[in-house]
Amino acid sequence: MDNSRLVKISKYLSKHLRHQPERIGITLSPGGWVAVNKLLAACKKYQFPISRDELDLVVEYNDKQRFSFDSTGTLIRANQGHSVEVDLQLKAVVPPDVLYHGTGHKAVESILQTGLCKMSRHHVHLSADIVTATTVGARHGKPIVFAVNTRAMYQAGYEFYCSDNNVWLVDNVPPLYLQNLKRL
Repeated sequence: MDNSRLVKISKYLSKHLRHQPERIGITLSPGGWVAVNKLLAACKKYQFPISRDELDLVVEYNDKQRFSFDSTGTLIRANQGHSVEVDLQLKAVVPPDVLYHGTGHKAVESILQTGLCKMSRHHVHLSADIVTATTVGARHGKPIVFAVNTRAMYQAGYEFYCSDNNVWLVDNVPPLYLQNLKRL
């Protein structure tokens, strides 16, 4: 299958499973789930038909693992990154001692002043490794990576979650827990 087609499908799914489900007439259930058959019917109705085989490929091979099926394969969801109100039913877990956040260089001064804020999303996204954080930061210009002292945050009572695709989530990160790790 053409990789550009899979990218288009992934972007379309991100838009509708994370940000605008109502635009194609779907409703996210608790956990962010939607029935696969309803999603495929809605996509077809709104002039973007997706086959089940294409959907399976996007879920399996998306480089960011943005989507997952439930254990029955009849429900699908975006793993994180929602801007719409949805209870992802994540359980708080103990984070590693340090996690990383990548951003563009233009945001550094603001972050040093206010910390990391979730903005229009449900959570601040953190990575378990510097390479992933650098890749994320590069989407926003010249990448800058912050190390987050998650051990101290956890000890101070902050709750952390880990999505199905291993993105770490937290409500916010105050500046005192940040170290500007790398200017690339």
